[in-house]
Amino acid sequence: MARPLAIVLAAGKGKRMDADRPKVLCEALGRPLIDYVLDALEGAGLERTVVVVGYQAQRVRDVLANRRNVEFVEQTEQRGTGHAVSQCRGQLAGHDGAVLVVAGDSPLLQSSSIRALLDEFQRDRPAGLLGTLHKDNPAGLGRIVRDSGDGRFLGIVEEKDATAEQRRITEVNMSTYVFDCQQLLWALDRVRNDNVQGEYYLTDCPGILQAHGREVRASAVLKPCEAFSVNTVEELQLVEAELRRLGH
Repeated sequence: MARPLAIVLAAGKGKRMDADRPKVLCEALGRPLIDYVLDALEGAGLERTVVVVGYQAQRVRDVLANRRNVEFVEQTEQRGTGHAVSQCRGQLAGHDGAVLVVAGDSPLLQSSSIRALLDEFQRDRPAGLLGTLHKDNPAGLGRIVRDSGDGRFLGIVEEKDATAEQRRITEVNMSTYVFDCQQLLWALDRVRNDNVQGEYYLTDCPGILQAHGREVRASAVLKPCEAFSVNTVEELQLVEAELRRLGH
């Protein structure tokens, strides 16, 4: 079986960051956010990474030009995360192994968490595996719903669709996934854009796989620091403080 391949989603603009540049190029402690993500992937032993670029694509390519083992795919229209991964079909078509999908604006992604996810995937070989964590204040994030009896993963419920009981769930989806490559391609073919935004969401893939009898798991292996996100200048300041605490 082939070694794992990583896809980094890096096509968006930082609309709420008040900056005319791709969000992944916004800087924390003087370095682009995506630099930290790529460092984490390298630290976990990933030898091949596909970066999906879009907004100011050439600018992202230029900044990452000296990165080894990084190749680029362009998403010319931002039509959702599922659409972004679909643009990588050329890279995935002949791949027989695990595909790790992460967000390029997650500078606190940890190599140890990636290794833990990949180890679990290689050991048990589900169709899909989500990396999750428990967060005291899960507002705004998709909740992980499990069977009340055996704890099996049942699905992701976005906050806007969640019941009052589901909103009390503290286990959340952090857009960190491992899929069997061929199962991922199969699921992507079945993702629909019949939603308000008219977009294709990668978060639909686990449910599609489950609906057709394929095993999908969620594993709460991500560390508390990985709950930090960067959507505003204020959140960036919190991320910088955490990076300093971690010794960056």
